[in-house]
Amino acid sequence: MLDLVATRAGELPGSAIARSVELARHVEQLGYKRYWVAEHHTIQGLACSATPVLIGHVAAATKTIRVGSGGVMLPNHAALAVAEQFGTLEAIYPGRIDLGLGRAPGGDFQTIDRFALPSGFRNPEWLGG
Repeated sequence: MLDLVATRAGELPGSAIARSVELARHVEQLGYKRYWVAEHHTIQGLACSATPVLIGHVAAATKTIRVGSGGVMLPNHAALAVAEQFGTLEAIYPGRIDLGLGRAPGGDFQTIDRFALPSGFRNPEWLGG
């Protein structure tokens, strides 16, 4: 299952995250093997920007289902930080963490350029501008 952690009109992100945890518990009981959280930034109506945090929260609330990312877009993050975050999650929840990676920038290019990318990764052509 891939979860976008969608918020309802007027709903706070915490409520959407709580519903996602309940959904993960439910599908685990149904026998699903994997529950992945999408990564999206600056999109109104979605509460899935901090993927490793959500994965840890879902893994803590479940027992057997594999929890992972569908996927972490490496251009938006430092690769070492991603490796350390997921390595730590795997240490806490052995055999239950999946790391899906991608290379598409996605999201809001101005936000990515200004806040997420180290200066060495900034390339106006690559960012579409």
